[in-house]
Amino acid sequence: MSNPDQTFLESLVKSIVDHPDEVRIDRKVDERGVLLSLKVNAQDMGQVVGRQGSTAKAIRTLLRIIGVKNNAHINLRIEEPEGSTHERRPMGETSGF
Repeated sequence: MSNPDQTFLESLVKSIVDHPDEVRIDRKVDERGVLLSLKVNAQDMGQVVGRQGSTAKAIRTLLRIIGVKNNAHINLRIEEPEGSTHERRPMGETSGF
């Protein structure tokens, strides 16, 4: 794994989760840029996503900076693990508060 974006993401995520040995990153390159797919233990999803997505947003911002430095467009997809209790709402739907 000699790609700076993948190396950075792996190091960062492993340092914030409780199950670092279960962190998996798949890297694909196409005409649209680099896609990093992140898989973590279901119990670690909250730590990776953060409150209202703040941690995930910060990670994406840092990856964007690495991409600019290396002339690449980097996208991060956090794959929801099996057994996750996270509920997705359809786009545009808000909570009742």
